Amino acid sequence: MVNKHYPVEFKADAVALYRSRPGATIAQIADDLGVNRETLRSWVRLDDQRRGGADRPAASARPQSAGTVEQENAALRRRVRELEEERDILRKAARYFAGGDALVNRFQFVADHQQRYGVKRLCRLVGVARSSFYYWKATAADRAARDAADAALAVRIRAVRAAHDGTYGAPRVTAELHDAGVLVNHKKVARVMRRYRIRGLRLRLRVQTTIADPAAVKAPDLIRRDFTAAAVNQRYVGDITYLPVGERGFLYLATVIDLHSRRLTGWAIADHMRTDLVIDALAAAQRTRGDLDGAIFHSDHGAQYTSKGFAAACAAAGVRQSMSKVGSSADNALAESFNATFKRETLQGRRAFTDEREARLTAFRWLHRYNTVRRHSRLGQQSPIKYENSTQPAPATLTQAA
Repeated sequence: MVNKHYPVEFKADAVALYRSRPGATIAQIADDLGVNRETLRSWVRLDDQRRGGADRPAASARPQSAGTVEQENAALRRRVRELEEERDILRKAARYFAGGDALVNRFQFVADHQQRYGVKRLCRLVGVARSSFYYWKATAADRAARDAADAALAVRIRAVRAAHDGTYGAPRVTAELHDAGVLVNHKKVARVMRRYRIRGLRLRLRVQTTIADPAAVKAPDLIRRDFTAAAVNQRYVGDITYLPVGERGFLYLATVIDLHSRRLTGWAIADHMRTDLVIDALAAAQRTRGDLDGAIFHSDHGAQYTSKGFAAACAAAGVRQSMSKVGSSADNALAESFNATFKRETLQGRRAFTDEREARLTAFRWLHRYNTVRRHSRLGQQSPIKYENSTQPAPATLTQAA
């Protein structure tokens, strides 16, 4: 009987039964009735207190026969053996819980030892329901099939990431798989990447490249955080970022990005951050498009962009300047995001490039692949040039700045 709240009549009958059998022990009566031994013992004590102890001495004071003592000793020895065996079982189980899914490990432990100890006992010791264990066993074939499918998908994911220098996350990997004829949900790709610890890259090092000139003339904000354009060659954003080289050296990259297609239309690399750097990037964009007349170019308040030299270059190209608020990275978020992606995917977790040659060649390769190969989430997982070709006739391919 499993009951925590016994009626008064039941308690009285249990005590009466115990008193009616002089040779019986509390343990025997409790086991017969299916109640806890200490519970029955407490009922007897309470009854003794009510009766003044006149009818029968308490259990602790009752004389016991030699046979009764031997029976209880034998029962205690059996219980000690059971506890020792259960201790050994739990020691074996502990090795199963070192890693992975704890619940699955418990099920596996029960499956591996059920012939010796029994399912009921093992499930009780490791704290799992028998029904759950039997369901786990019944679905073993389905799980094995899913595991095999996940392993095969992980191989494909690693191949895709290897083809793109290990830079693609779940959305771009999913797009690559779809193009290869593998129809899989991006959530499953993300789950498999987590399971097989296929991780992305993180950017750590930061260096200040925006140095404002308080005396410079500022242009109005014509973008106002609207990083879109109805067609190509209408609105651009640009910025300067650094390329760490060796122990203390730096190269600097200036960019010009079309807001319609996210295409990198112009860029320049130098070992300085003088105004010539951003003028060269703008000239490269002009060569790519052929004409920038009427376009807007948006930047931060760096001294290079507020300089008279750059203003003259914009005027000569027919470009209207636009500038974000001082100290507000969100006002030029698209260019900031591009820079972060560039450094994350080229440095691959390193603090710096080995030397200037490696930095220039790595940048050259990545910047061109960004336009021709790398998928962009904003463009429906297409590359910028492919997106331009799908929406309107595309101009000539990107030409590197001097």
